[in-house]
Amino acid sequence: MEKKNVTLLDDLDFAILSCLQKDGRISFTVMAKNLKVSIGTIRTRVNKLIEEGTVNIVGRVNPDKVGFHSYAHIALFIRPATLIEKVAQKIYKMPEVSFLAGTSGEYDLEVDVMCRNNEHLVNFINVLSKIEGVHQTKTTLYFKVYKYAQPDLNLLK
Repeated sequence: MEKKNVTLLDDLDFAILSCLQKDGRISFTVMAKNLKVSIGTIRTRVNKLIEEGTVNIVGRVNPDKVGFHSYAHIALFIRPATLIEKVAQKIYKMPEVSFLAGTSGEYDLEVDVMCRNNEHLVNFINVLSKIEGVHQTKTTLYFKVYKYAQPDLNLLK
């Protein structure tokens, strides 16, 4: 897991990011025309955003359409608390994990996973529960995902 540095972005950077969120395959030419700047400016800005790790352009798949039919949210209770970071680093490397966060309150870590089916999920939870420091897990199965999205950059304005 890596620490994130906040990059200072201007209005053009946010406009470029919004374009890429709508269509990661948009051409620099179309983006430049829509944003009324030169292609060179777009190319430079996009390359900078990629190099700084602000954006990563990937093909986003629909999990259900490619064979992931079991989604779950797992709350983890870690004991002793000194093992939280070590446990998080192990979980971070597990390919089923789509979201991982440290939390305050009742439990210590929050994990969202995508599995092929319920059997795969049960096996995953068994592996998870055997990690040193995992004291207890609490699993909530998602029956239907209504929204799976990236953050709306307009909320930052």
